[in-house]
Amino acid sequence: QVFTFNMVEIKVQPSVKVKNGAPMSIICRADISKKSDFQLRHNFTIFKDGKLVFMITSDKGEARYGIPVARSSDTGEYECTVDAGGKIKSSNSLFVWVTGMTKPILTAEKKEVLEGEVVKLRCELPEEVPPLYFFFRKIKMNSKPKQKHVLELQRNFSTVEFSVEEEDNILHFDCFASRHVNLELETSEPSNRTLVTVKEPFIKPTLNAKPSSNITEGDRIQFECSTMIAQMRGIEIILQKNKTILNSVQDEELLKYSAVATLEDSGEYLCKVEQGRASKTTKLNVVVAELFPQPVLTASAIKLDENKELTLNCSISGFQKANFSILRKKSNGDIWLKNSRNLTMRVHVNDTGSYICKAEVKGIVKESKPVKINVYAPVSKPTLSVVGGLPEVVLGKPLRLICRAVMGTPPITFTFYKGNKAKKIVVNDTYAVFLDEDIRQNDKGGYKCDARNSHSSGMKTSNILNITVIVPIRNASLGSSPYGEVEDGSETAFLCSVKEGSWPIHFKIFKKTDHEVLLFEKSENADRILWRKEAMNRQDTGTYYCIASNRANVDVKSHPITINVILAAWQKGVIAAFVLIPTAGAIALTSWWFLFKKKTGK
Repeated sequence: QVFTFNMVEIKVQPSVKVKNGAPMSIICRADISKKSDFQLRHNFTIFKDGKLVFMITSDKGEARYGIPVARSSDTGEYECTVDAGGKIKSSNSLFVWVTGMTKPILTAEKKEVLEGEVVKLRCELPEEVPPLYFFFRKIKMNSKPKQKHVLELQRNFSTVEFSVEEEDNILHFDCFASRHVNLELETSEPSNRTLVTVKEPFIKPTLNAKPSSNITEGDRIQFECSTMIAQMRGIEIILQKNKTILNSVQDEELLKYSAVATLEDSGEYLCKVEQGRASKTTKLNVVVAELFPQPVLTASAIKLDENKELTLNCSISGFQKANFSILRKKSNGDIWLKNSRNLTMRVHVNDTGSYICKAEVKGIVKESKPVKINVYAPVSKPTLSVVGGLPEVVLGKPLRLICRAVMGTPPITFTFYKGNKAKKIVVNDTYAVFLDEDIRQNDKGGYKCDARNSHSSGMKTSNILNITVIVPIRNASLGSSPYGEVEDGSETAFLCSVKEGSWPIHFKIFKKTDHEVLLFEKSENADRILWRKEAMNRQDTGTYYCIASNRANVDVKSHPITINVILAAWQKGVIAAFVLIPTAGAIALTSWWFLFKKKTGK
């Protein structure tokens, strides 16, 4: 009994895309070749998403797994395996998609609720498998539906709660679901629509203003807010204006609130009744007419010299009968000056500040806009000096000047002059700084500054400040006479000079050894200095240089020169005498000896 599997195939009827609720069949067929005609039993196994769903043994080469009513849960990868005569063969996988979803079932926990309570809903798809998206809708007439959605990963149902709000009378709810299949979104049809009726725990409140919602400043206005309640316990009535609570009562049906009306009381008032989660509101617009306009404070002058006279006057346009007072404003509280519409005073510097007046009619007090009064003391003669030192500046460096006024009410305007040309204007309290970065060697004319403020005395001018421009040292050089070689014991003159530099100049002459040795130093009102060193000796052989400096505080070093101290002429003669006389004697003795030997024949 020889046989072999040619192939095992799987297919679905009517197609791989089946509508939800329609019948479908999964067919597994084995194609086998036999050497002779004999009976062969086949064990068919069908898997869905790797799980066994159908098994049958048959003599036929085909098996059918029938599903009378296909559901979304039947969507998946199908595969079949055939075991025959100890040989096993599997088919390729086949994806079957059951399109469409069953209609959800919606139930509500209560069919009748009170305002402020919640409606609990349950949406279920018994024949579908998660994950599923559930969408719940709250539908109210003449209003856009409110929607909530929930993702359920493990369940085929979901629950939500909707709060019942004011003016919710008759509510309808429904739900639908969706899911992703093969990167596509499937959505079910809406569920059954569930009706929920709403009862009011209390009626909408009424809000009244007495004597009217249109009144005049100074009149007393009374608000009354009331409602009718089924159950008194837990009720609260609140009166608000611009989110500010004016009054409230609990466990009562009526709220009262009264006040003397002002312009600020115009606006919208809100009465709110709350019980549990339930809330109802009523609004009332109130208009308060002006009893009298805001007072105006005027001053005889807003800028005055000290010891001058100031007059303040408070008035109301078209209104004469009022109680007036004049005050000075302070951060820690206004200072009362006089109960009158007029005030005259002789001012001092410390009277600078803001002043107001108040007017009172029928208990209504109104305040004017503040008037700023400035009292000025005259500016003293300013002093001009160099910041940090003497009236001098190094050429190429900036000059920093400060102009200072000891007395005078700020702000003070300072003007700096170089010669007769204004260079900078600064407004400050007591001093100002000027930086001159354009310093030249031939600058002529001094510096001065002016100071002035709003006092009528006008401008004050400082004394002229003359500045010395210090030219830094440039190109120091050192020479000597004689130059290079000097006889032992002779005198040598050293000349240190500079090409440019302001006097006095400080000169230093050094000899360079293992360490620098200062030989000579002196300050001179000249561009050179001469130093004579008497009786040079062999130890004075070496390298020499000089350093020059002035008030620019920059040391300028010359190039070094080398001095070699040699023997003097007389010293050379003595040495020659000591060397030549013994030599001549030796030569004469040697000559005599040769002659003597020659005569004796030896």
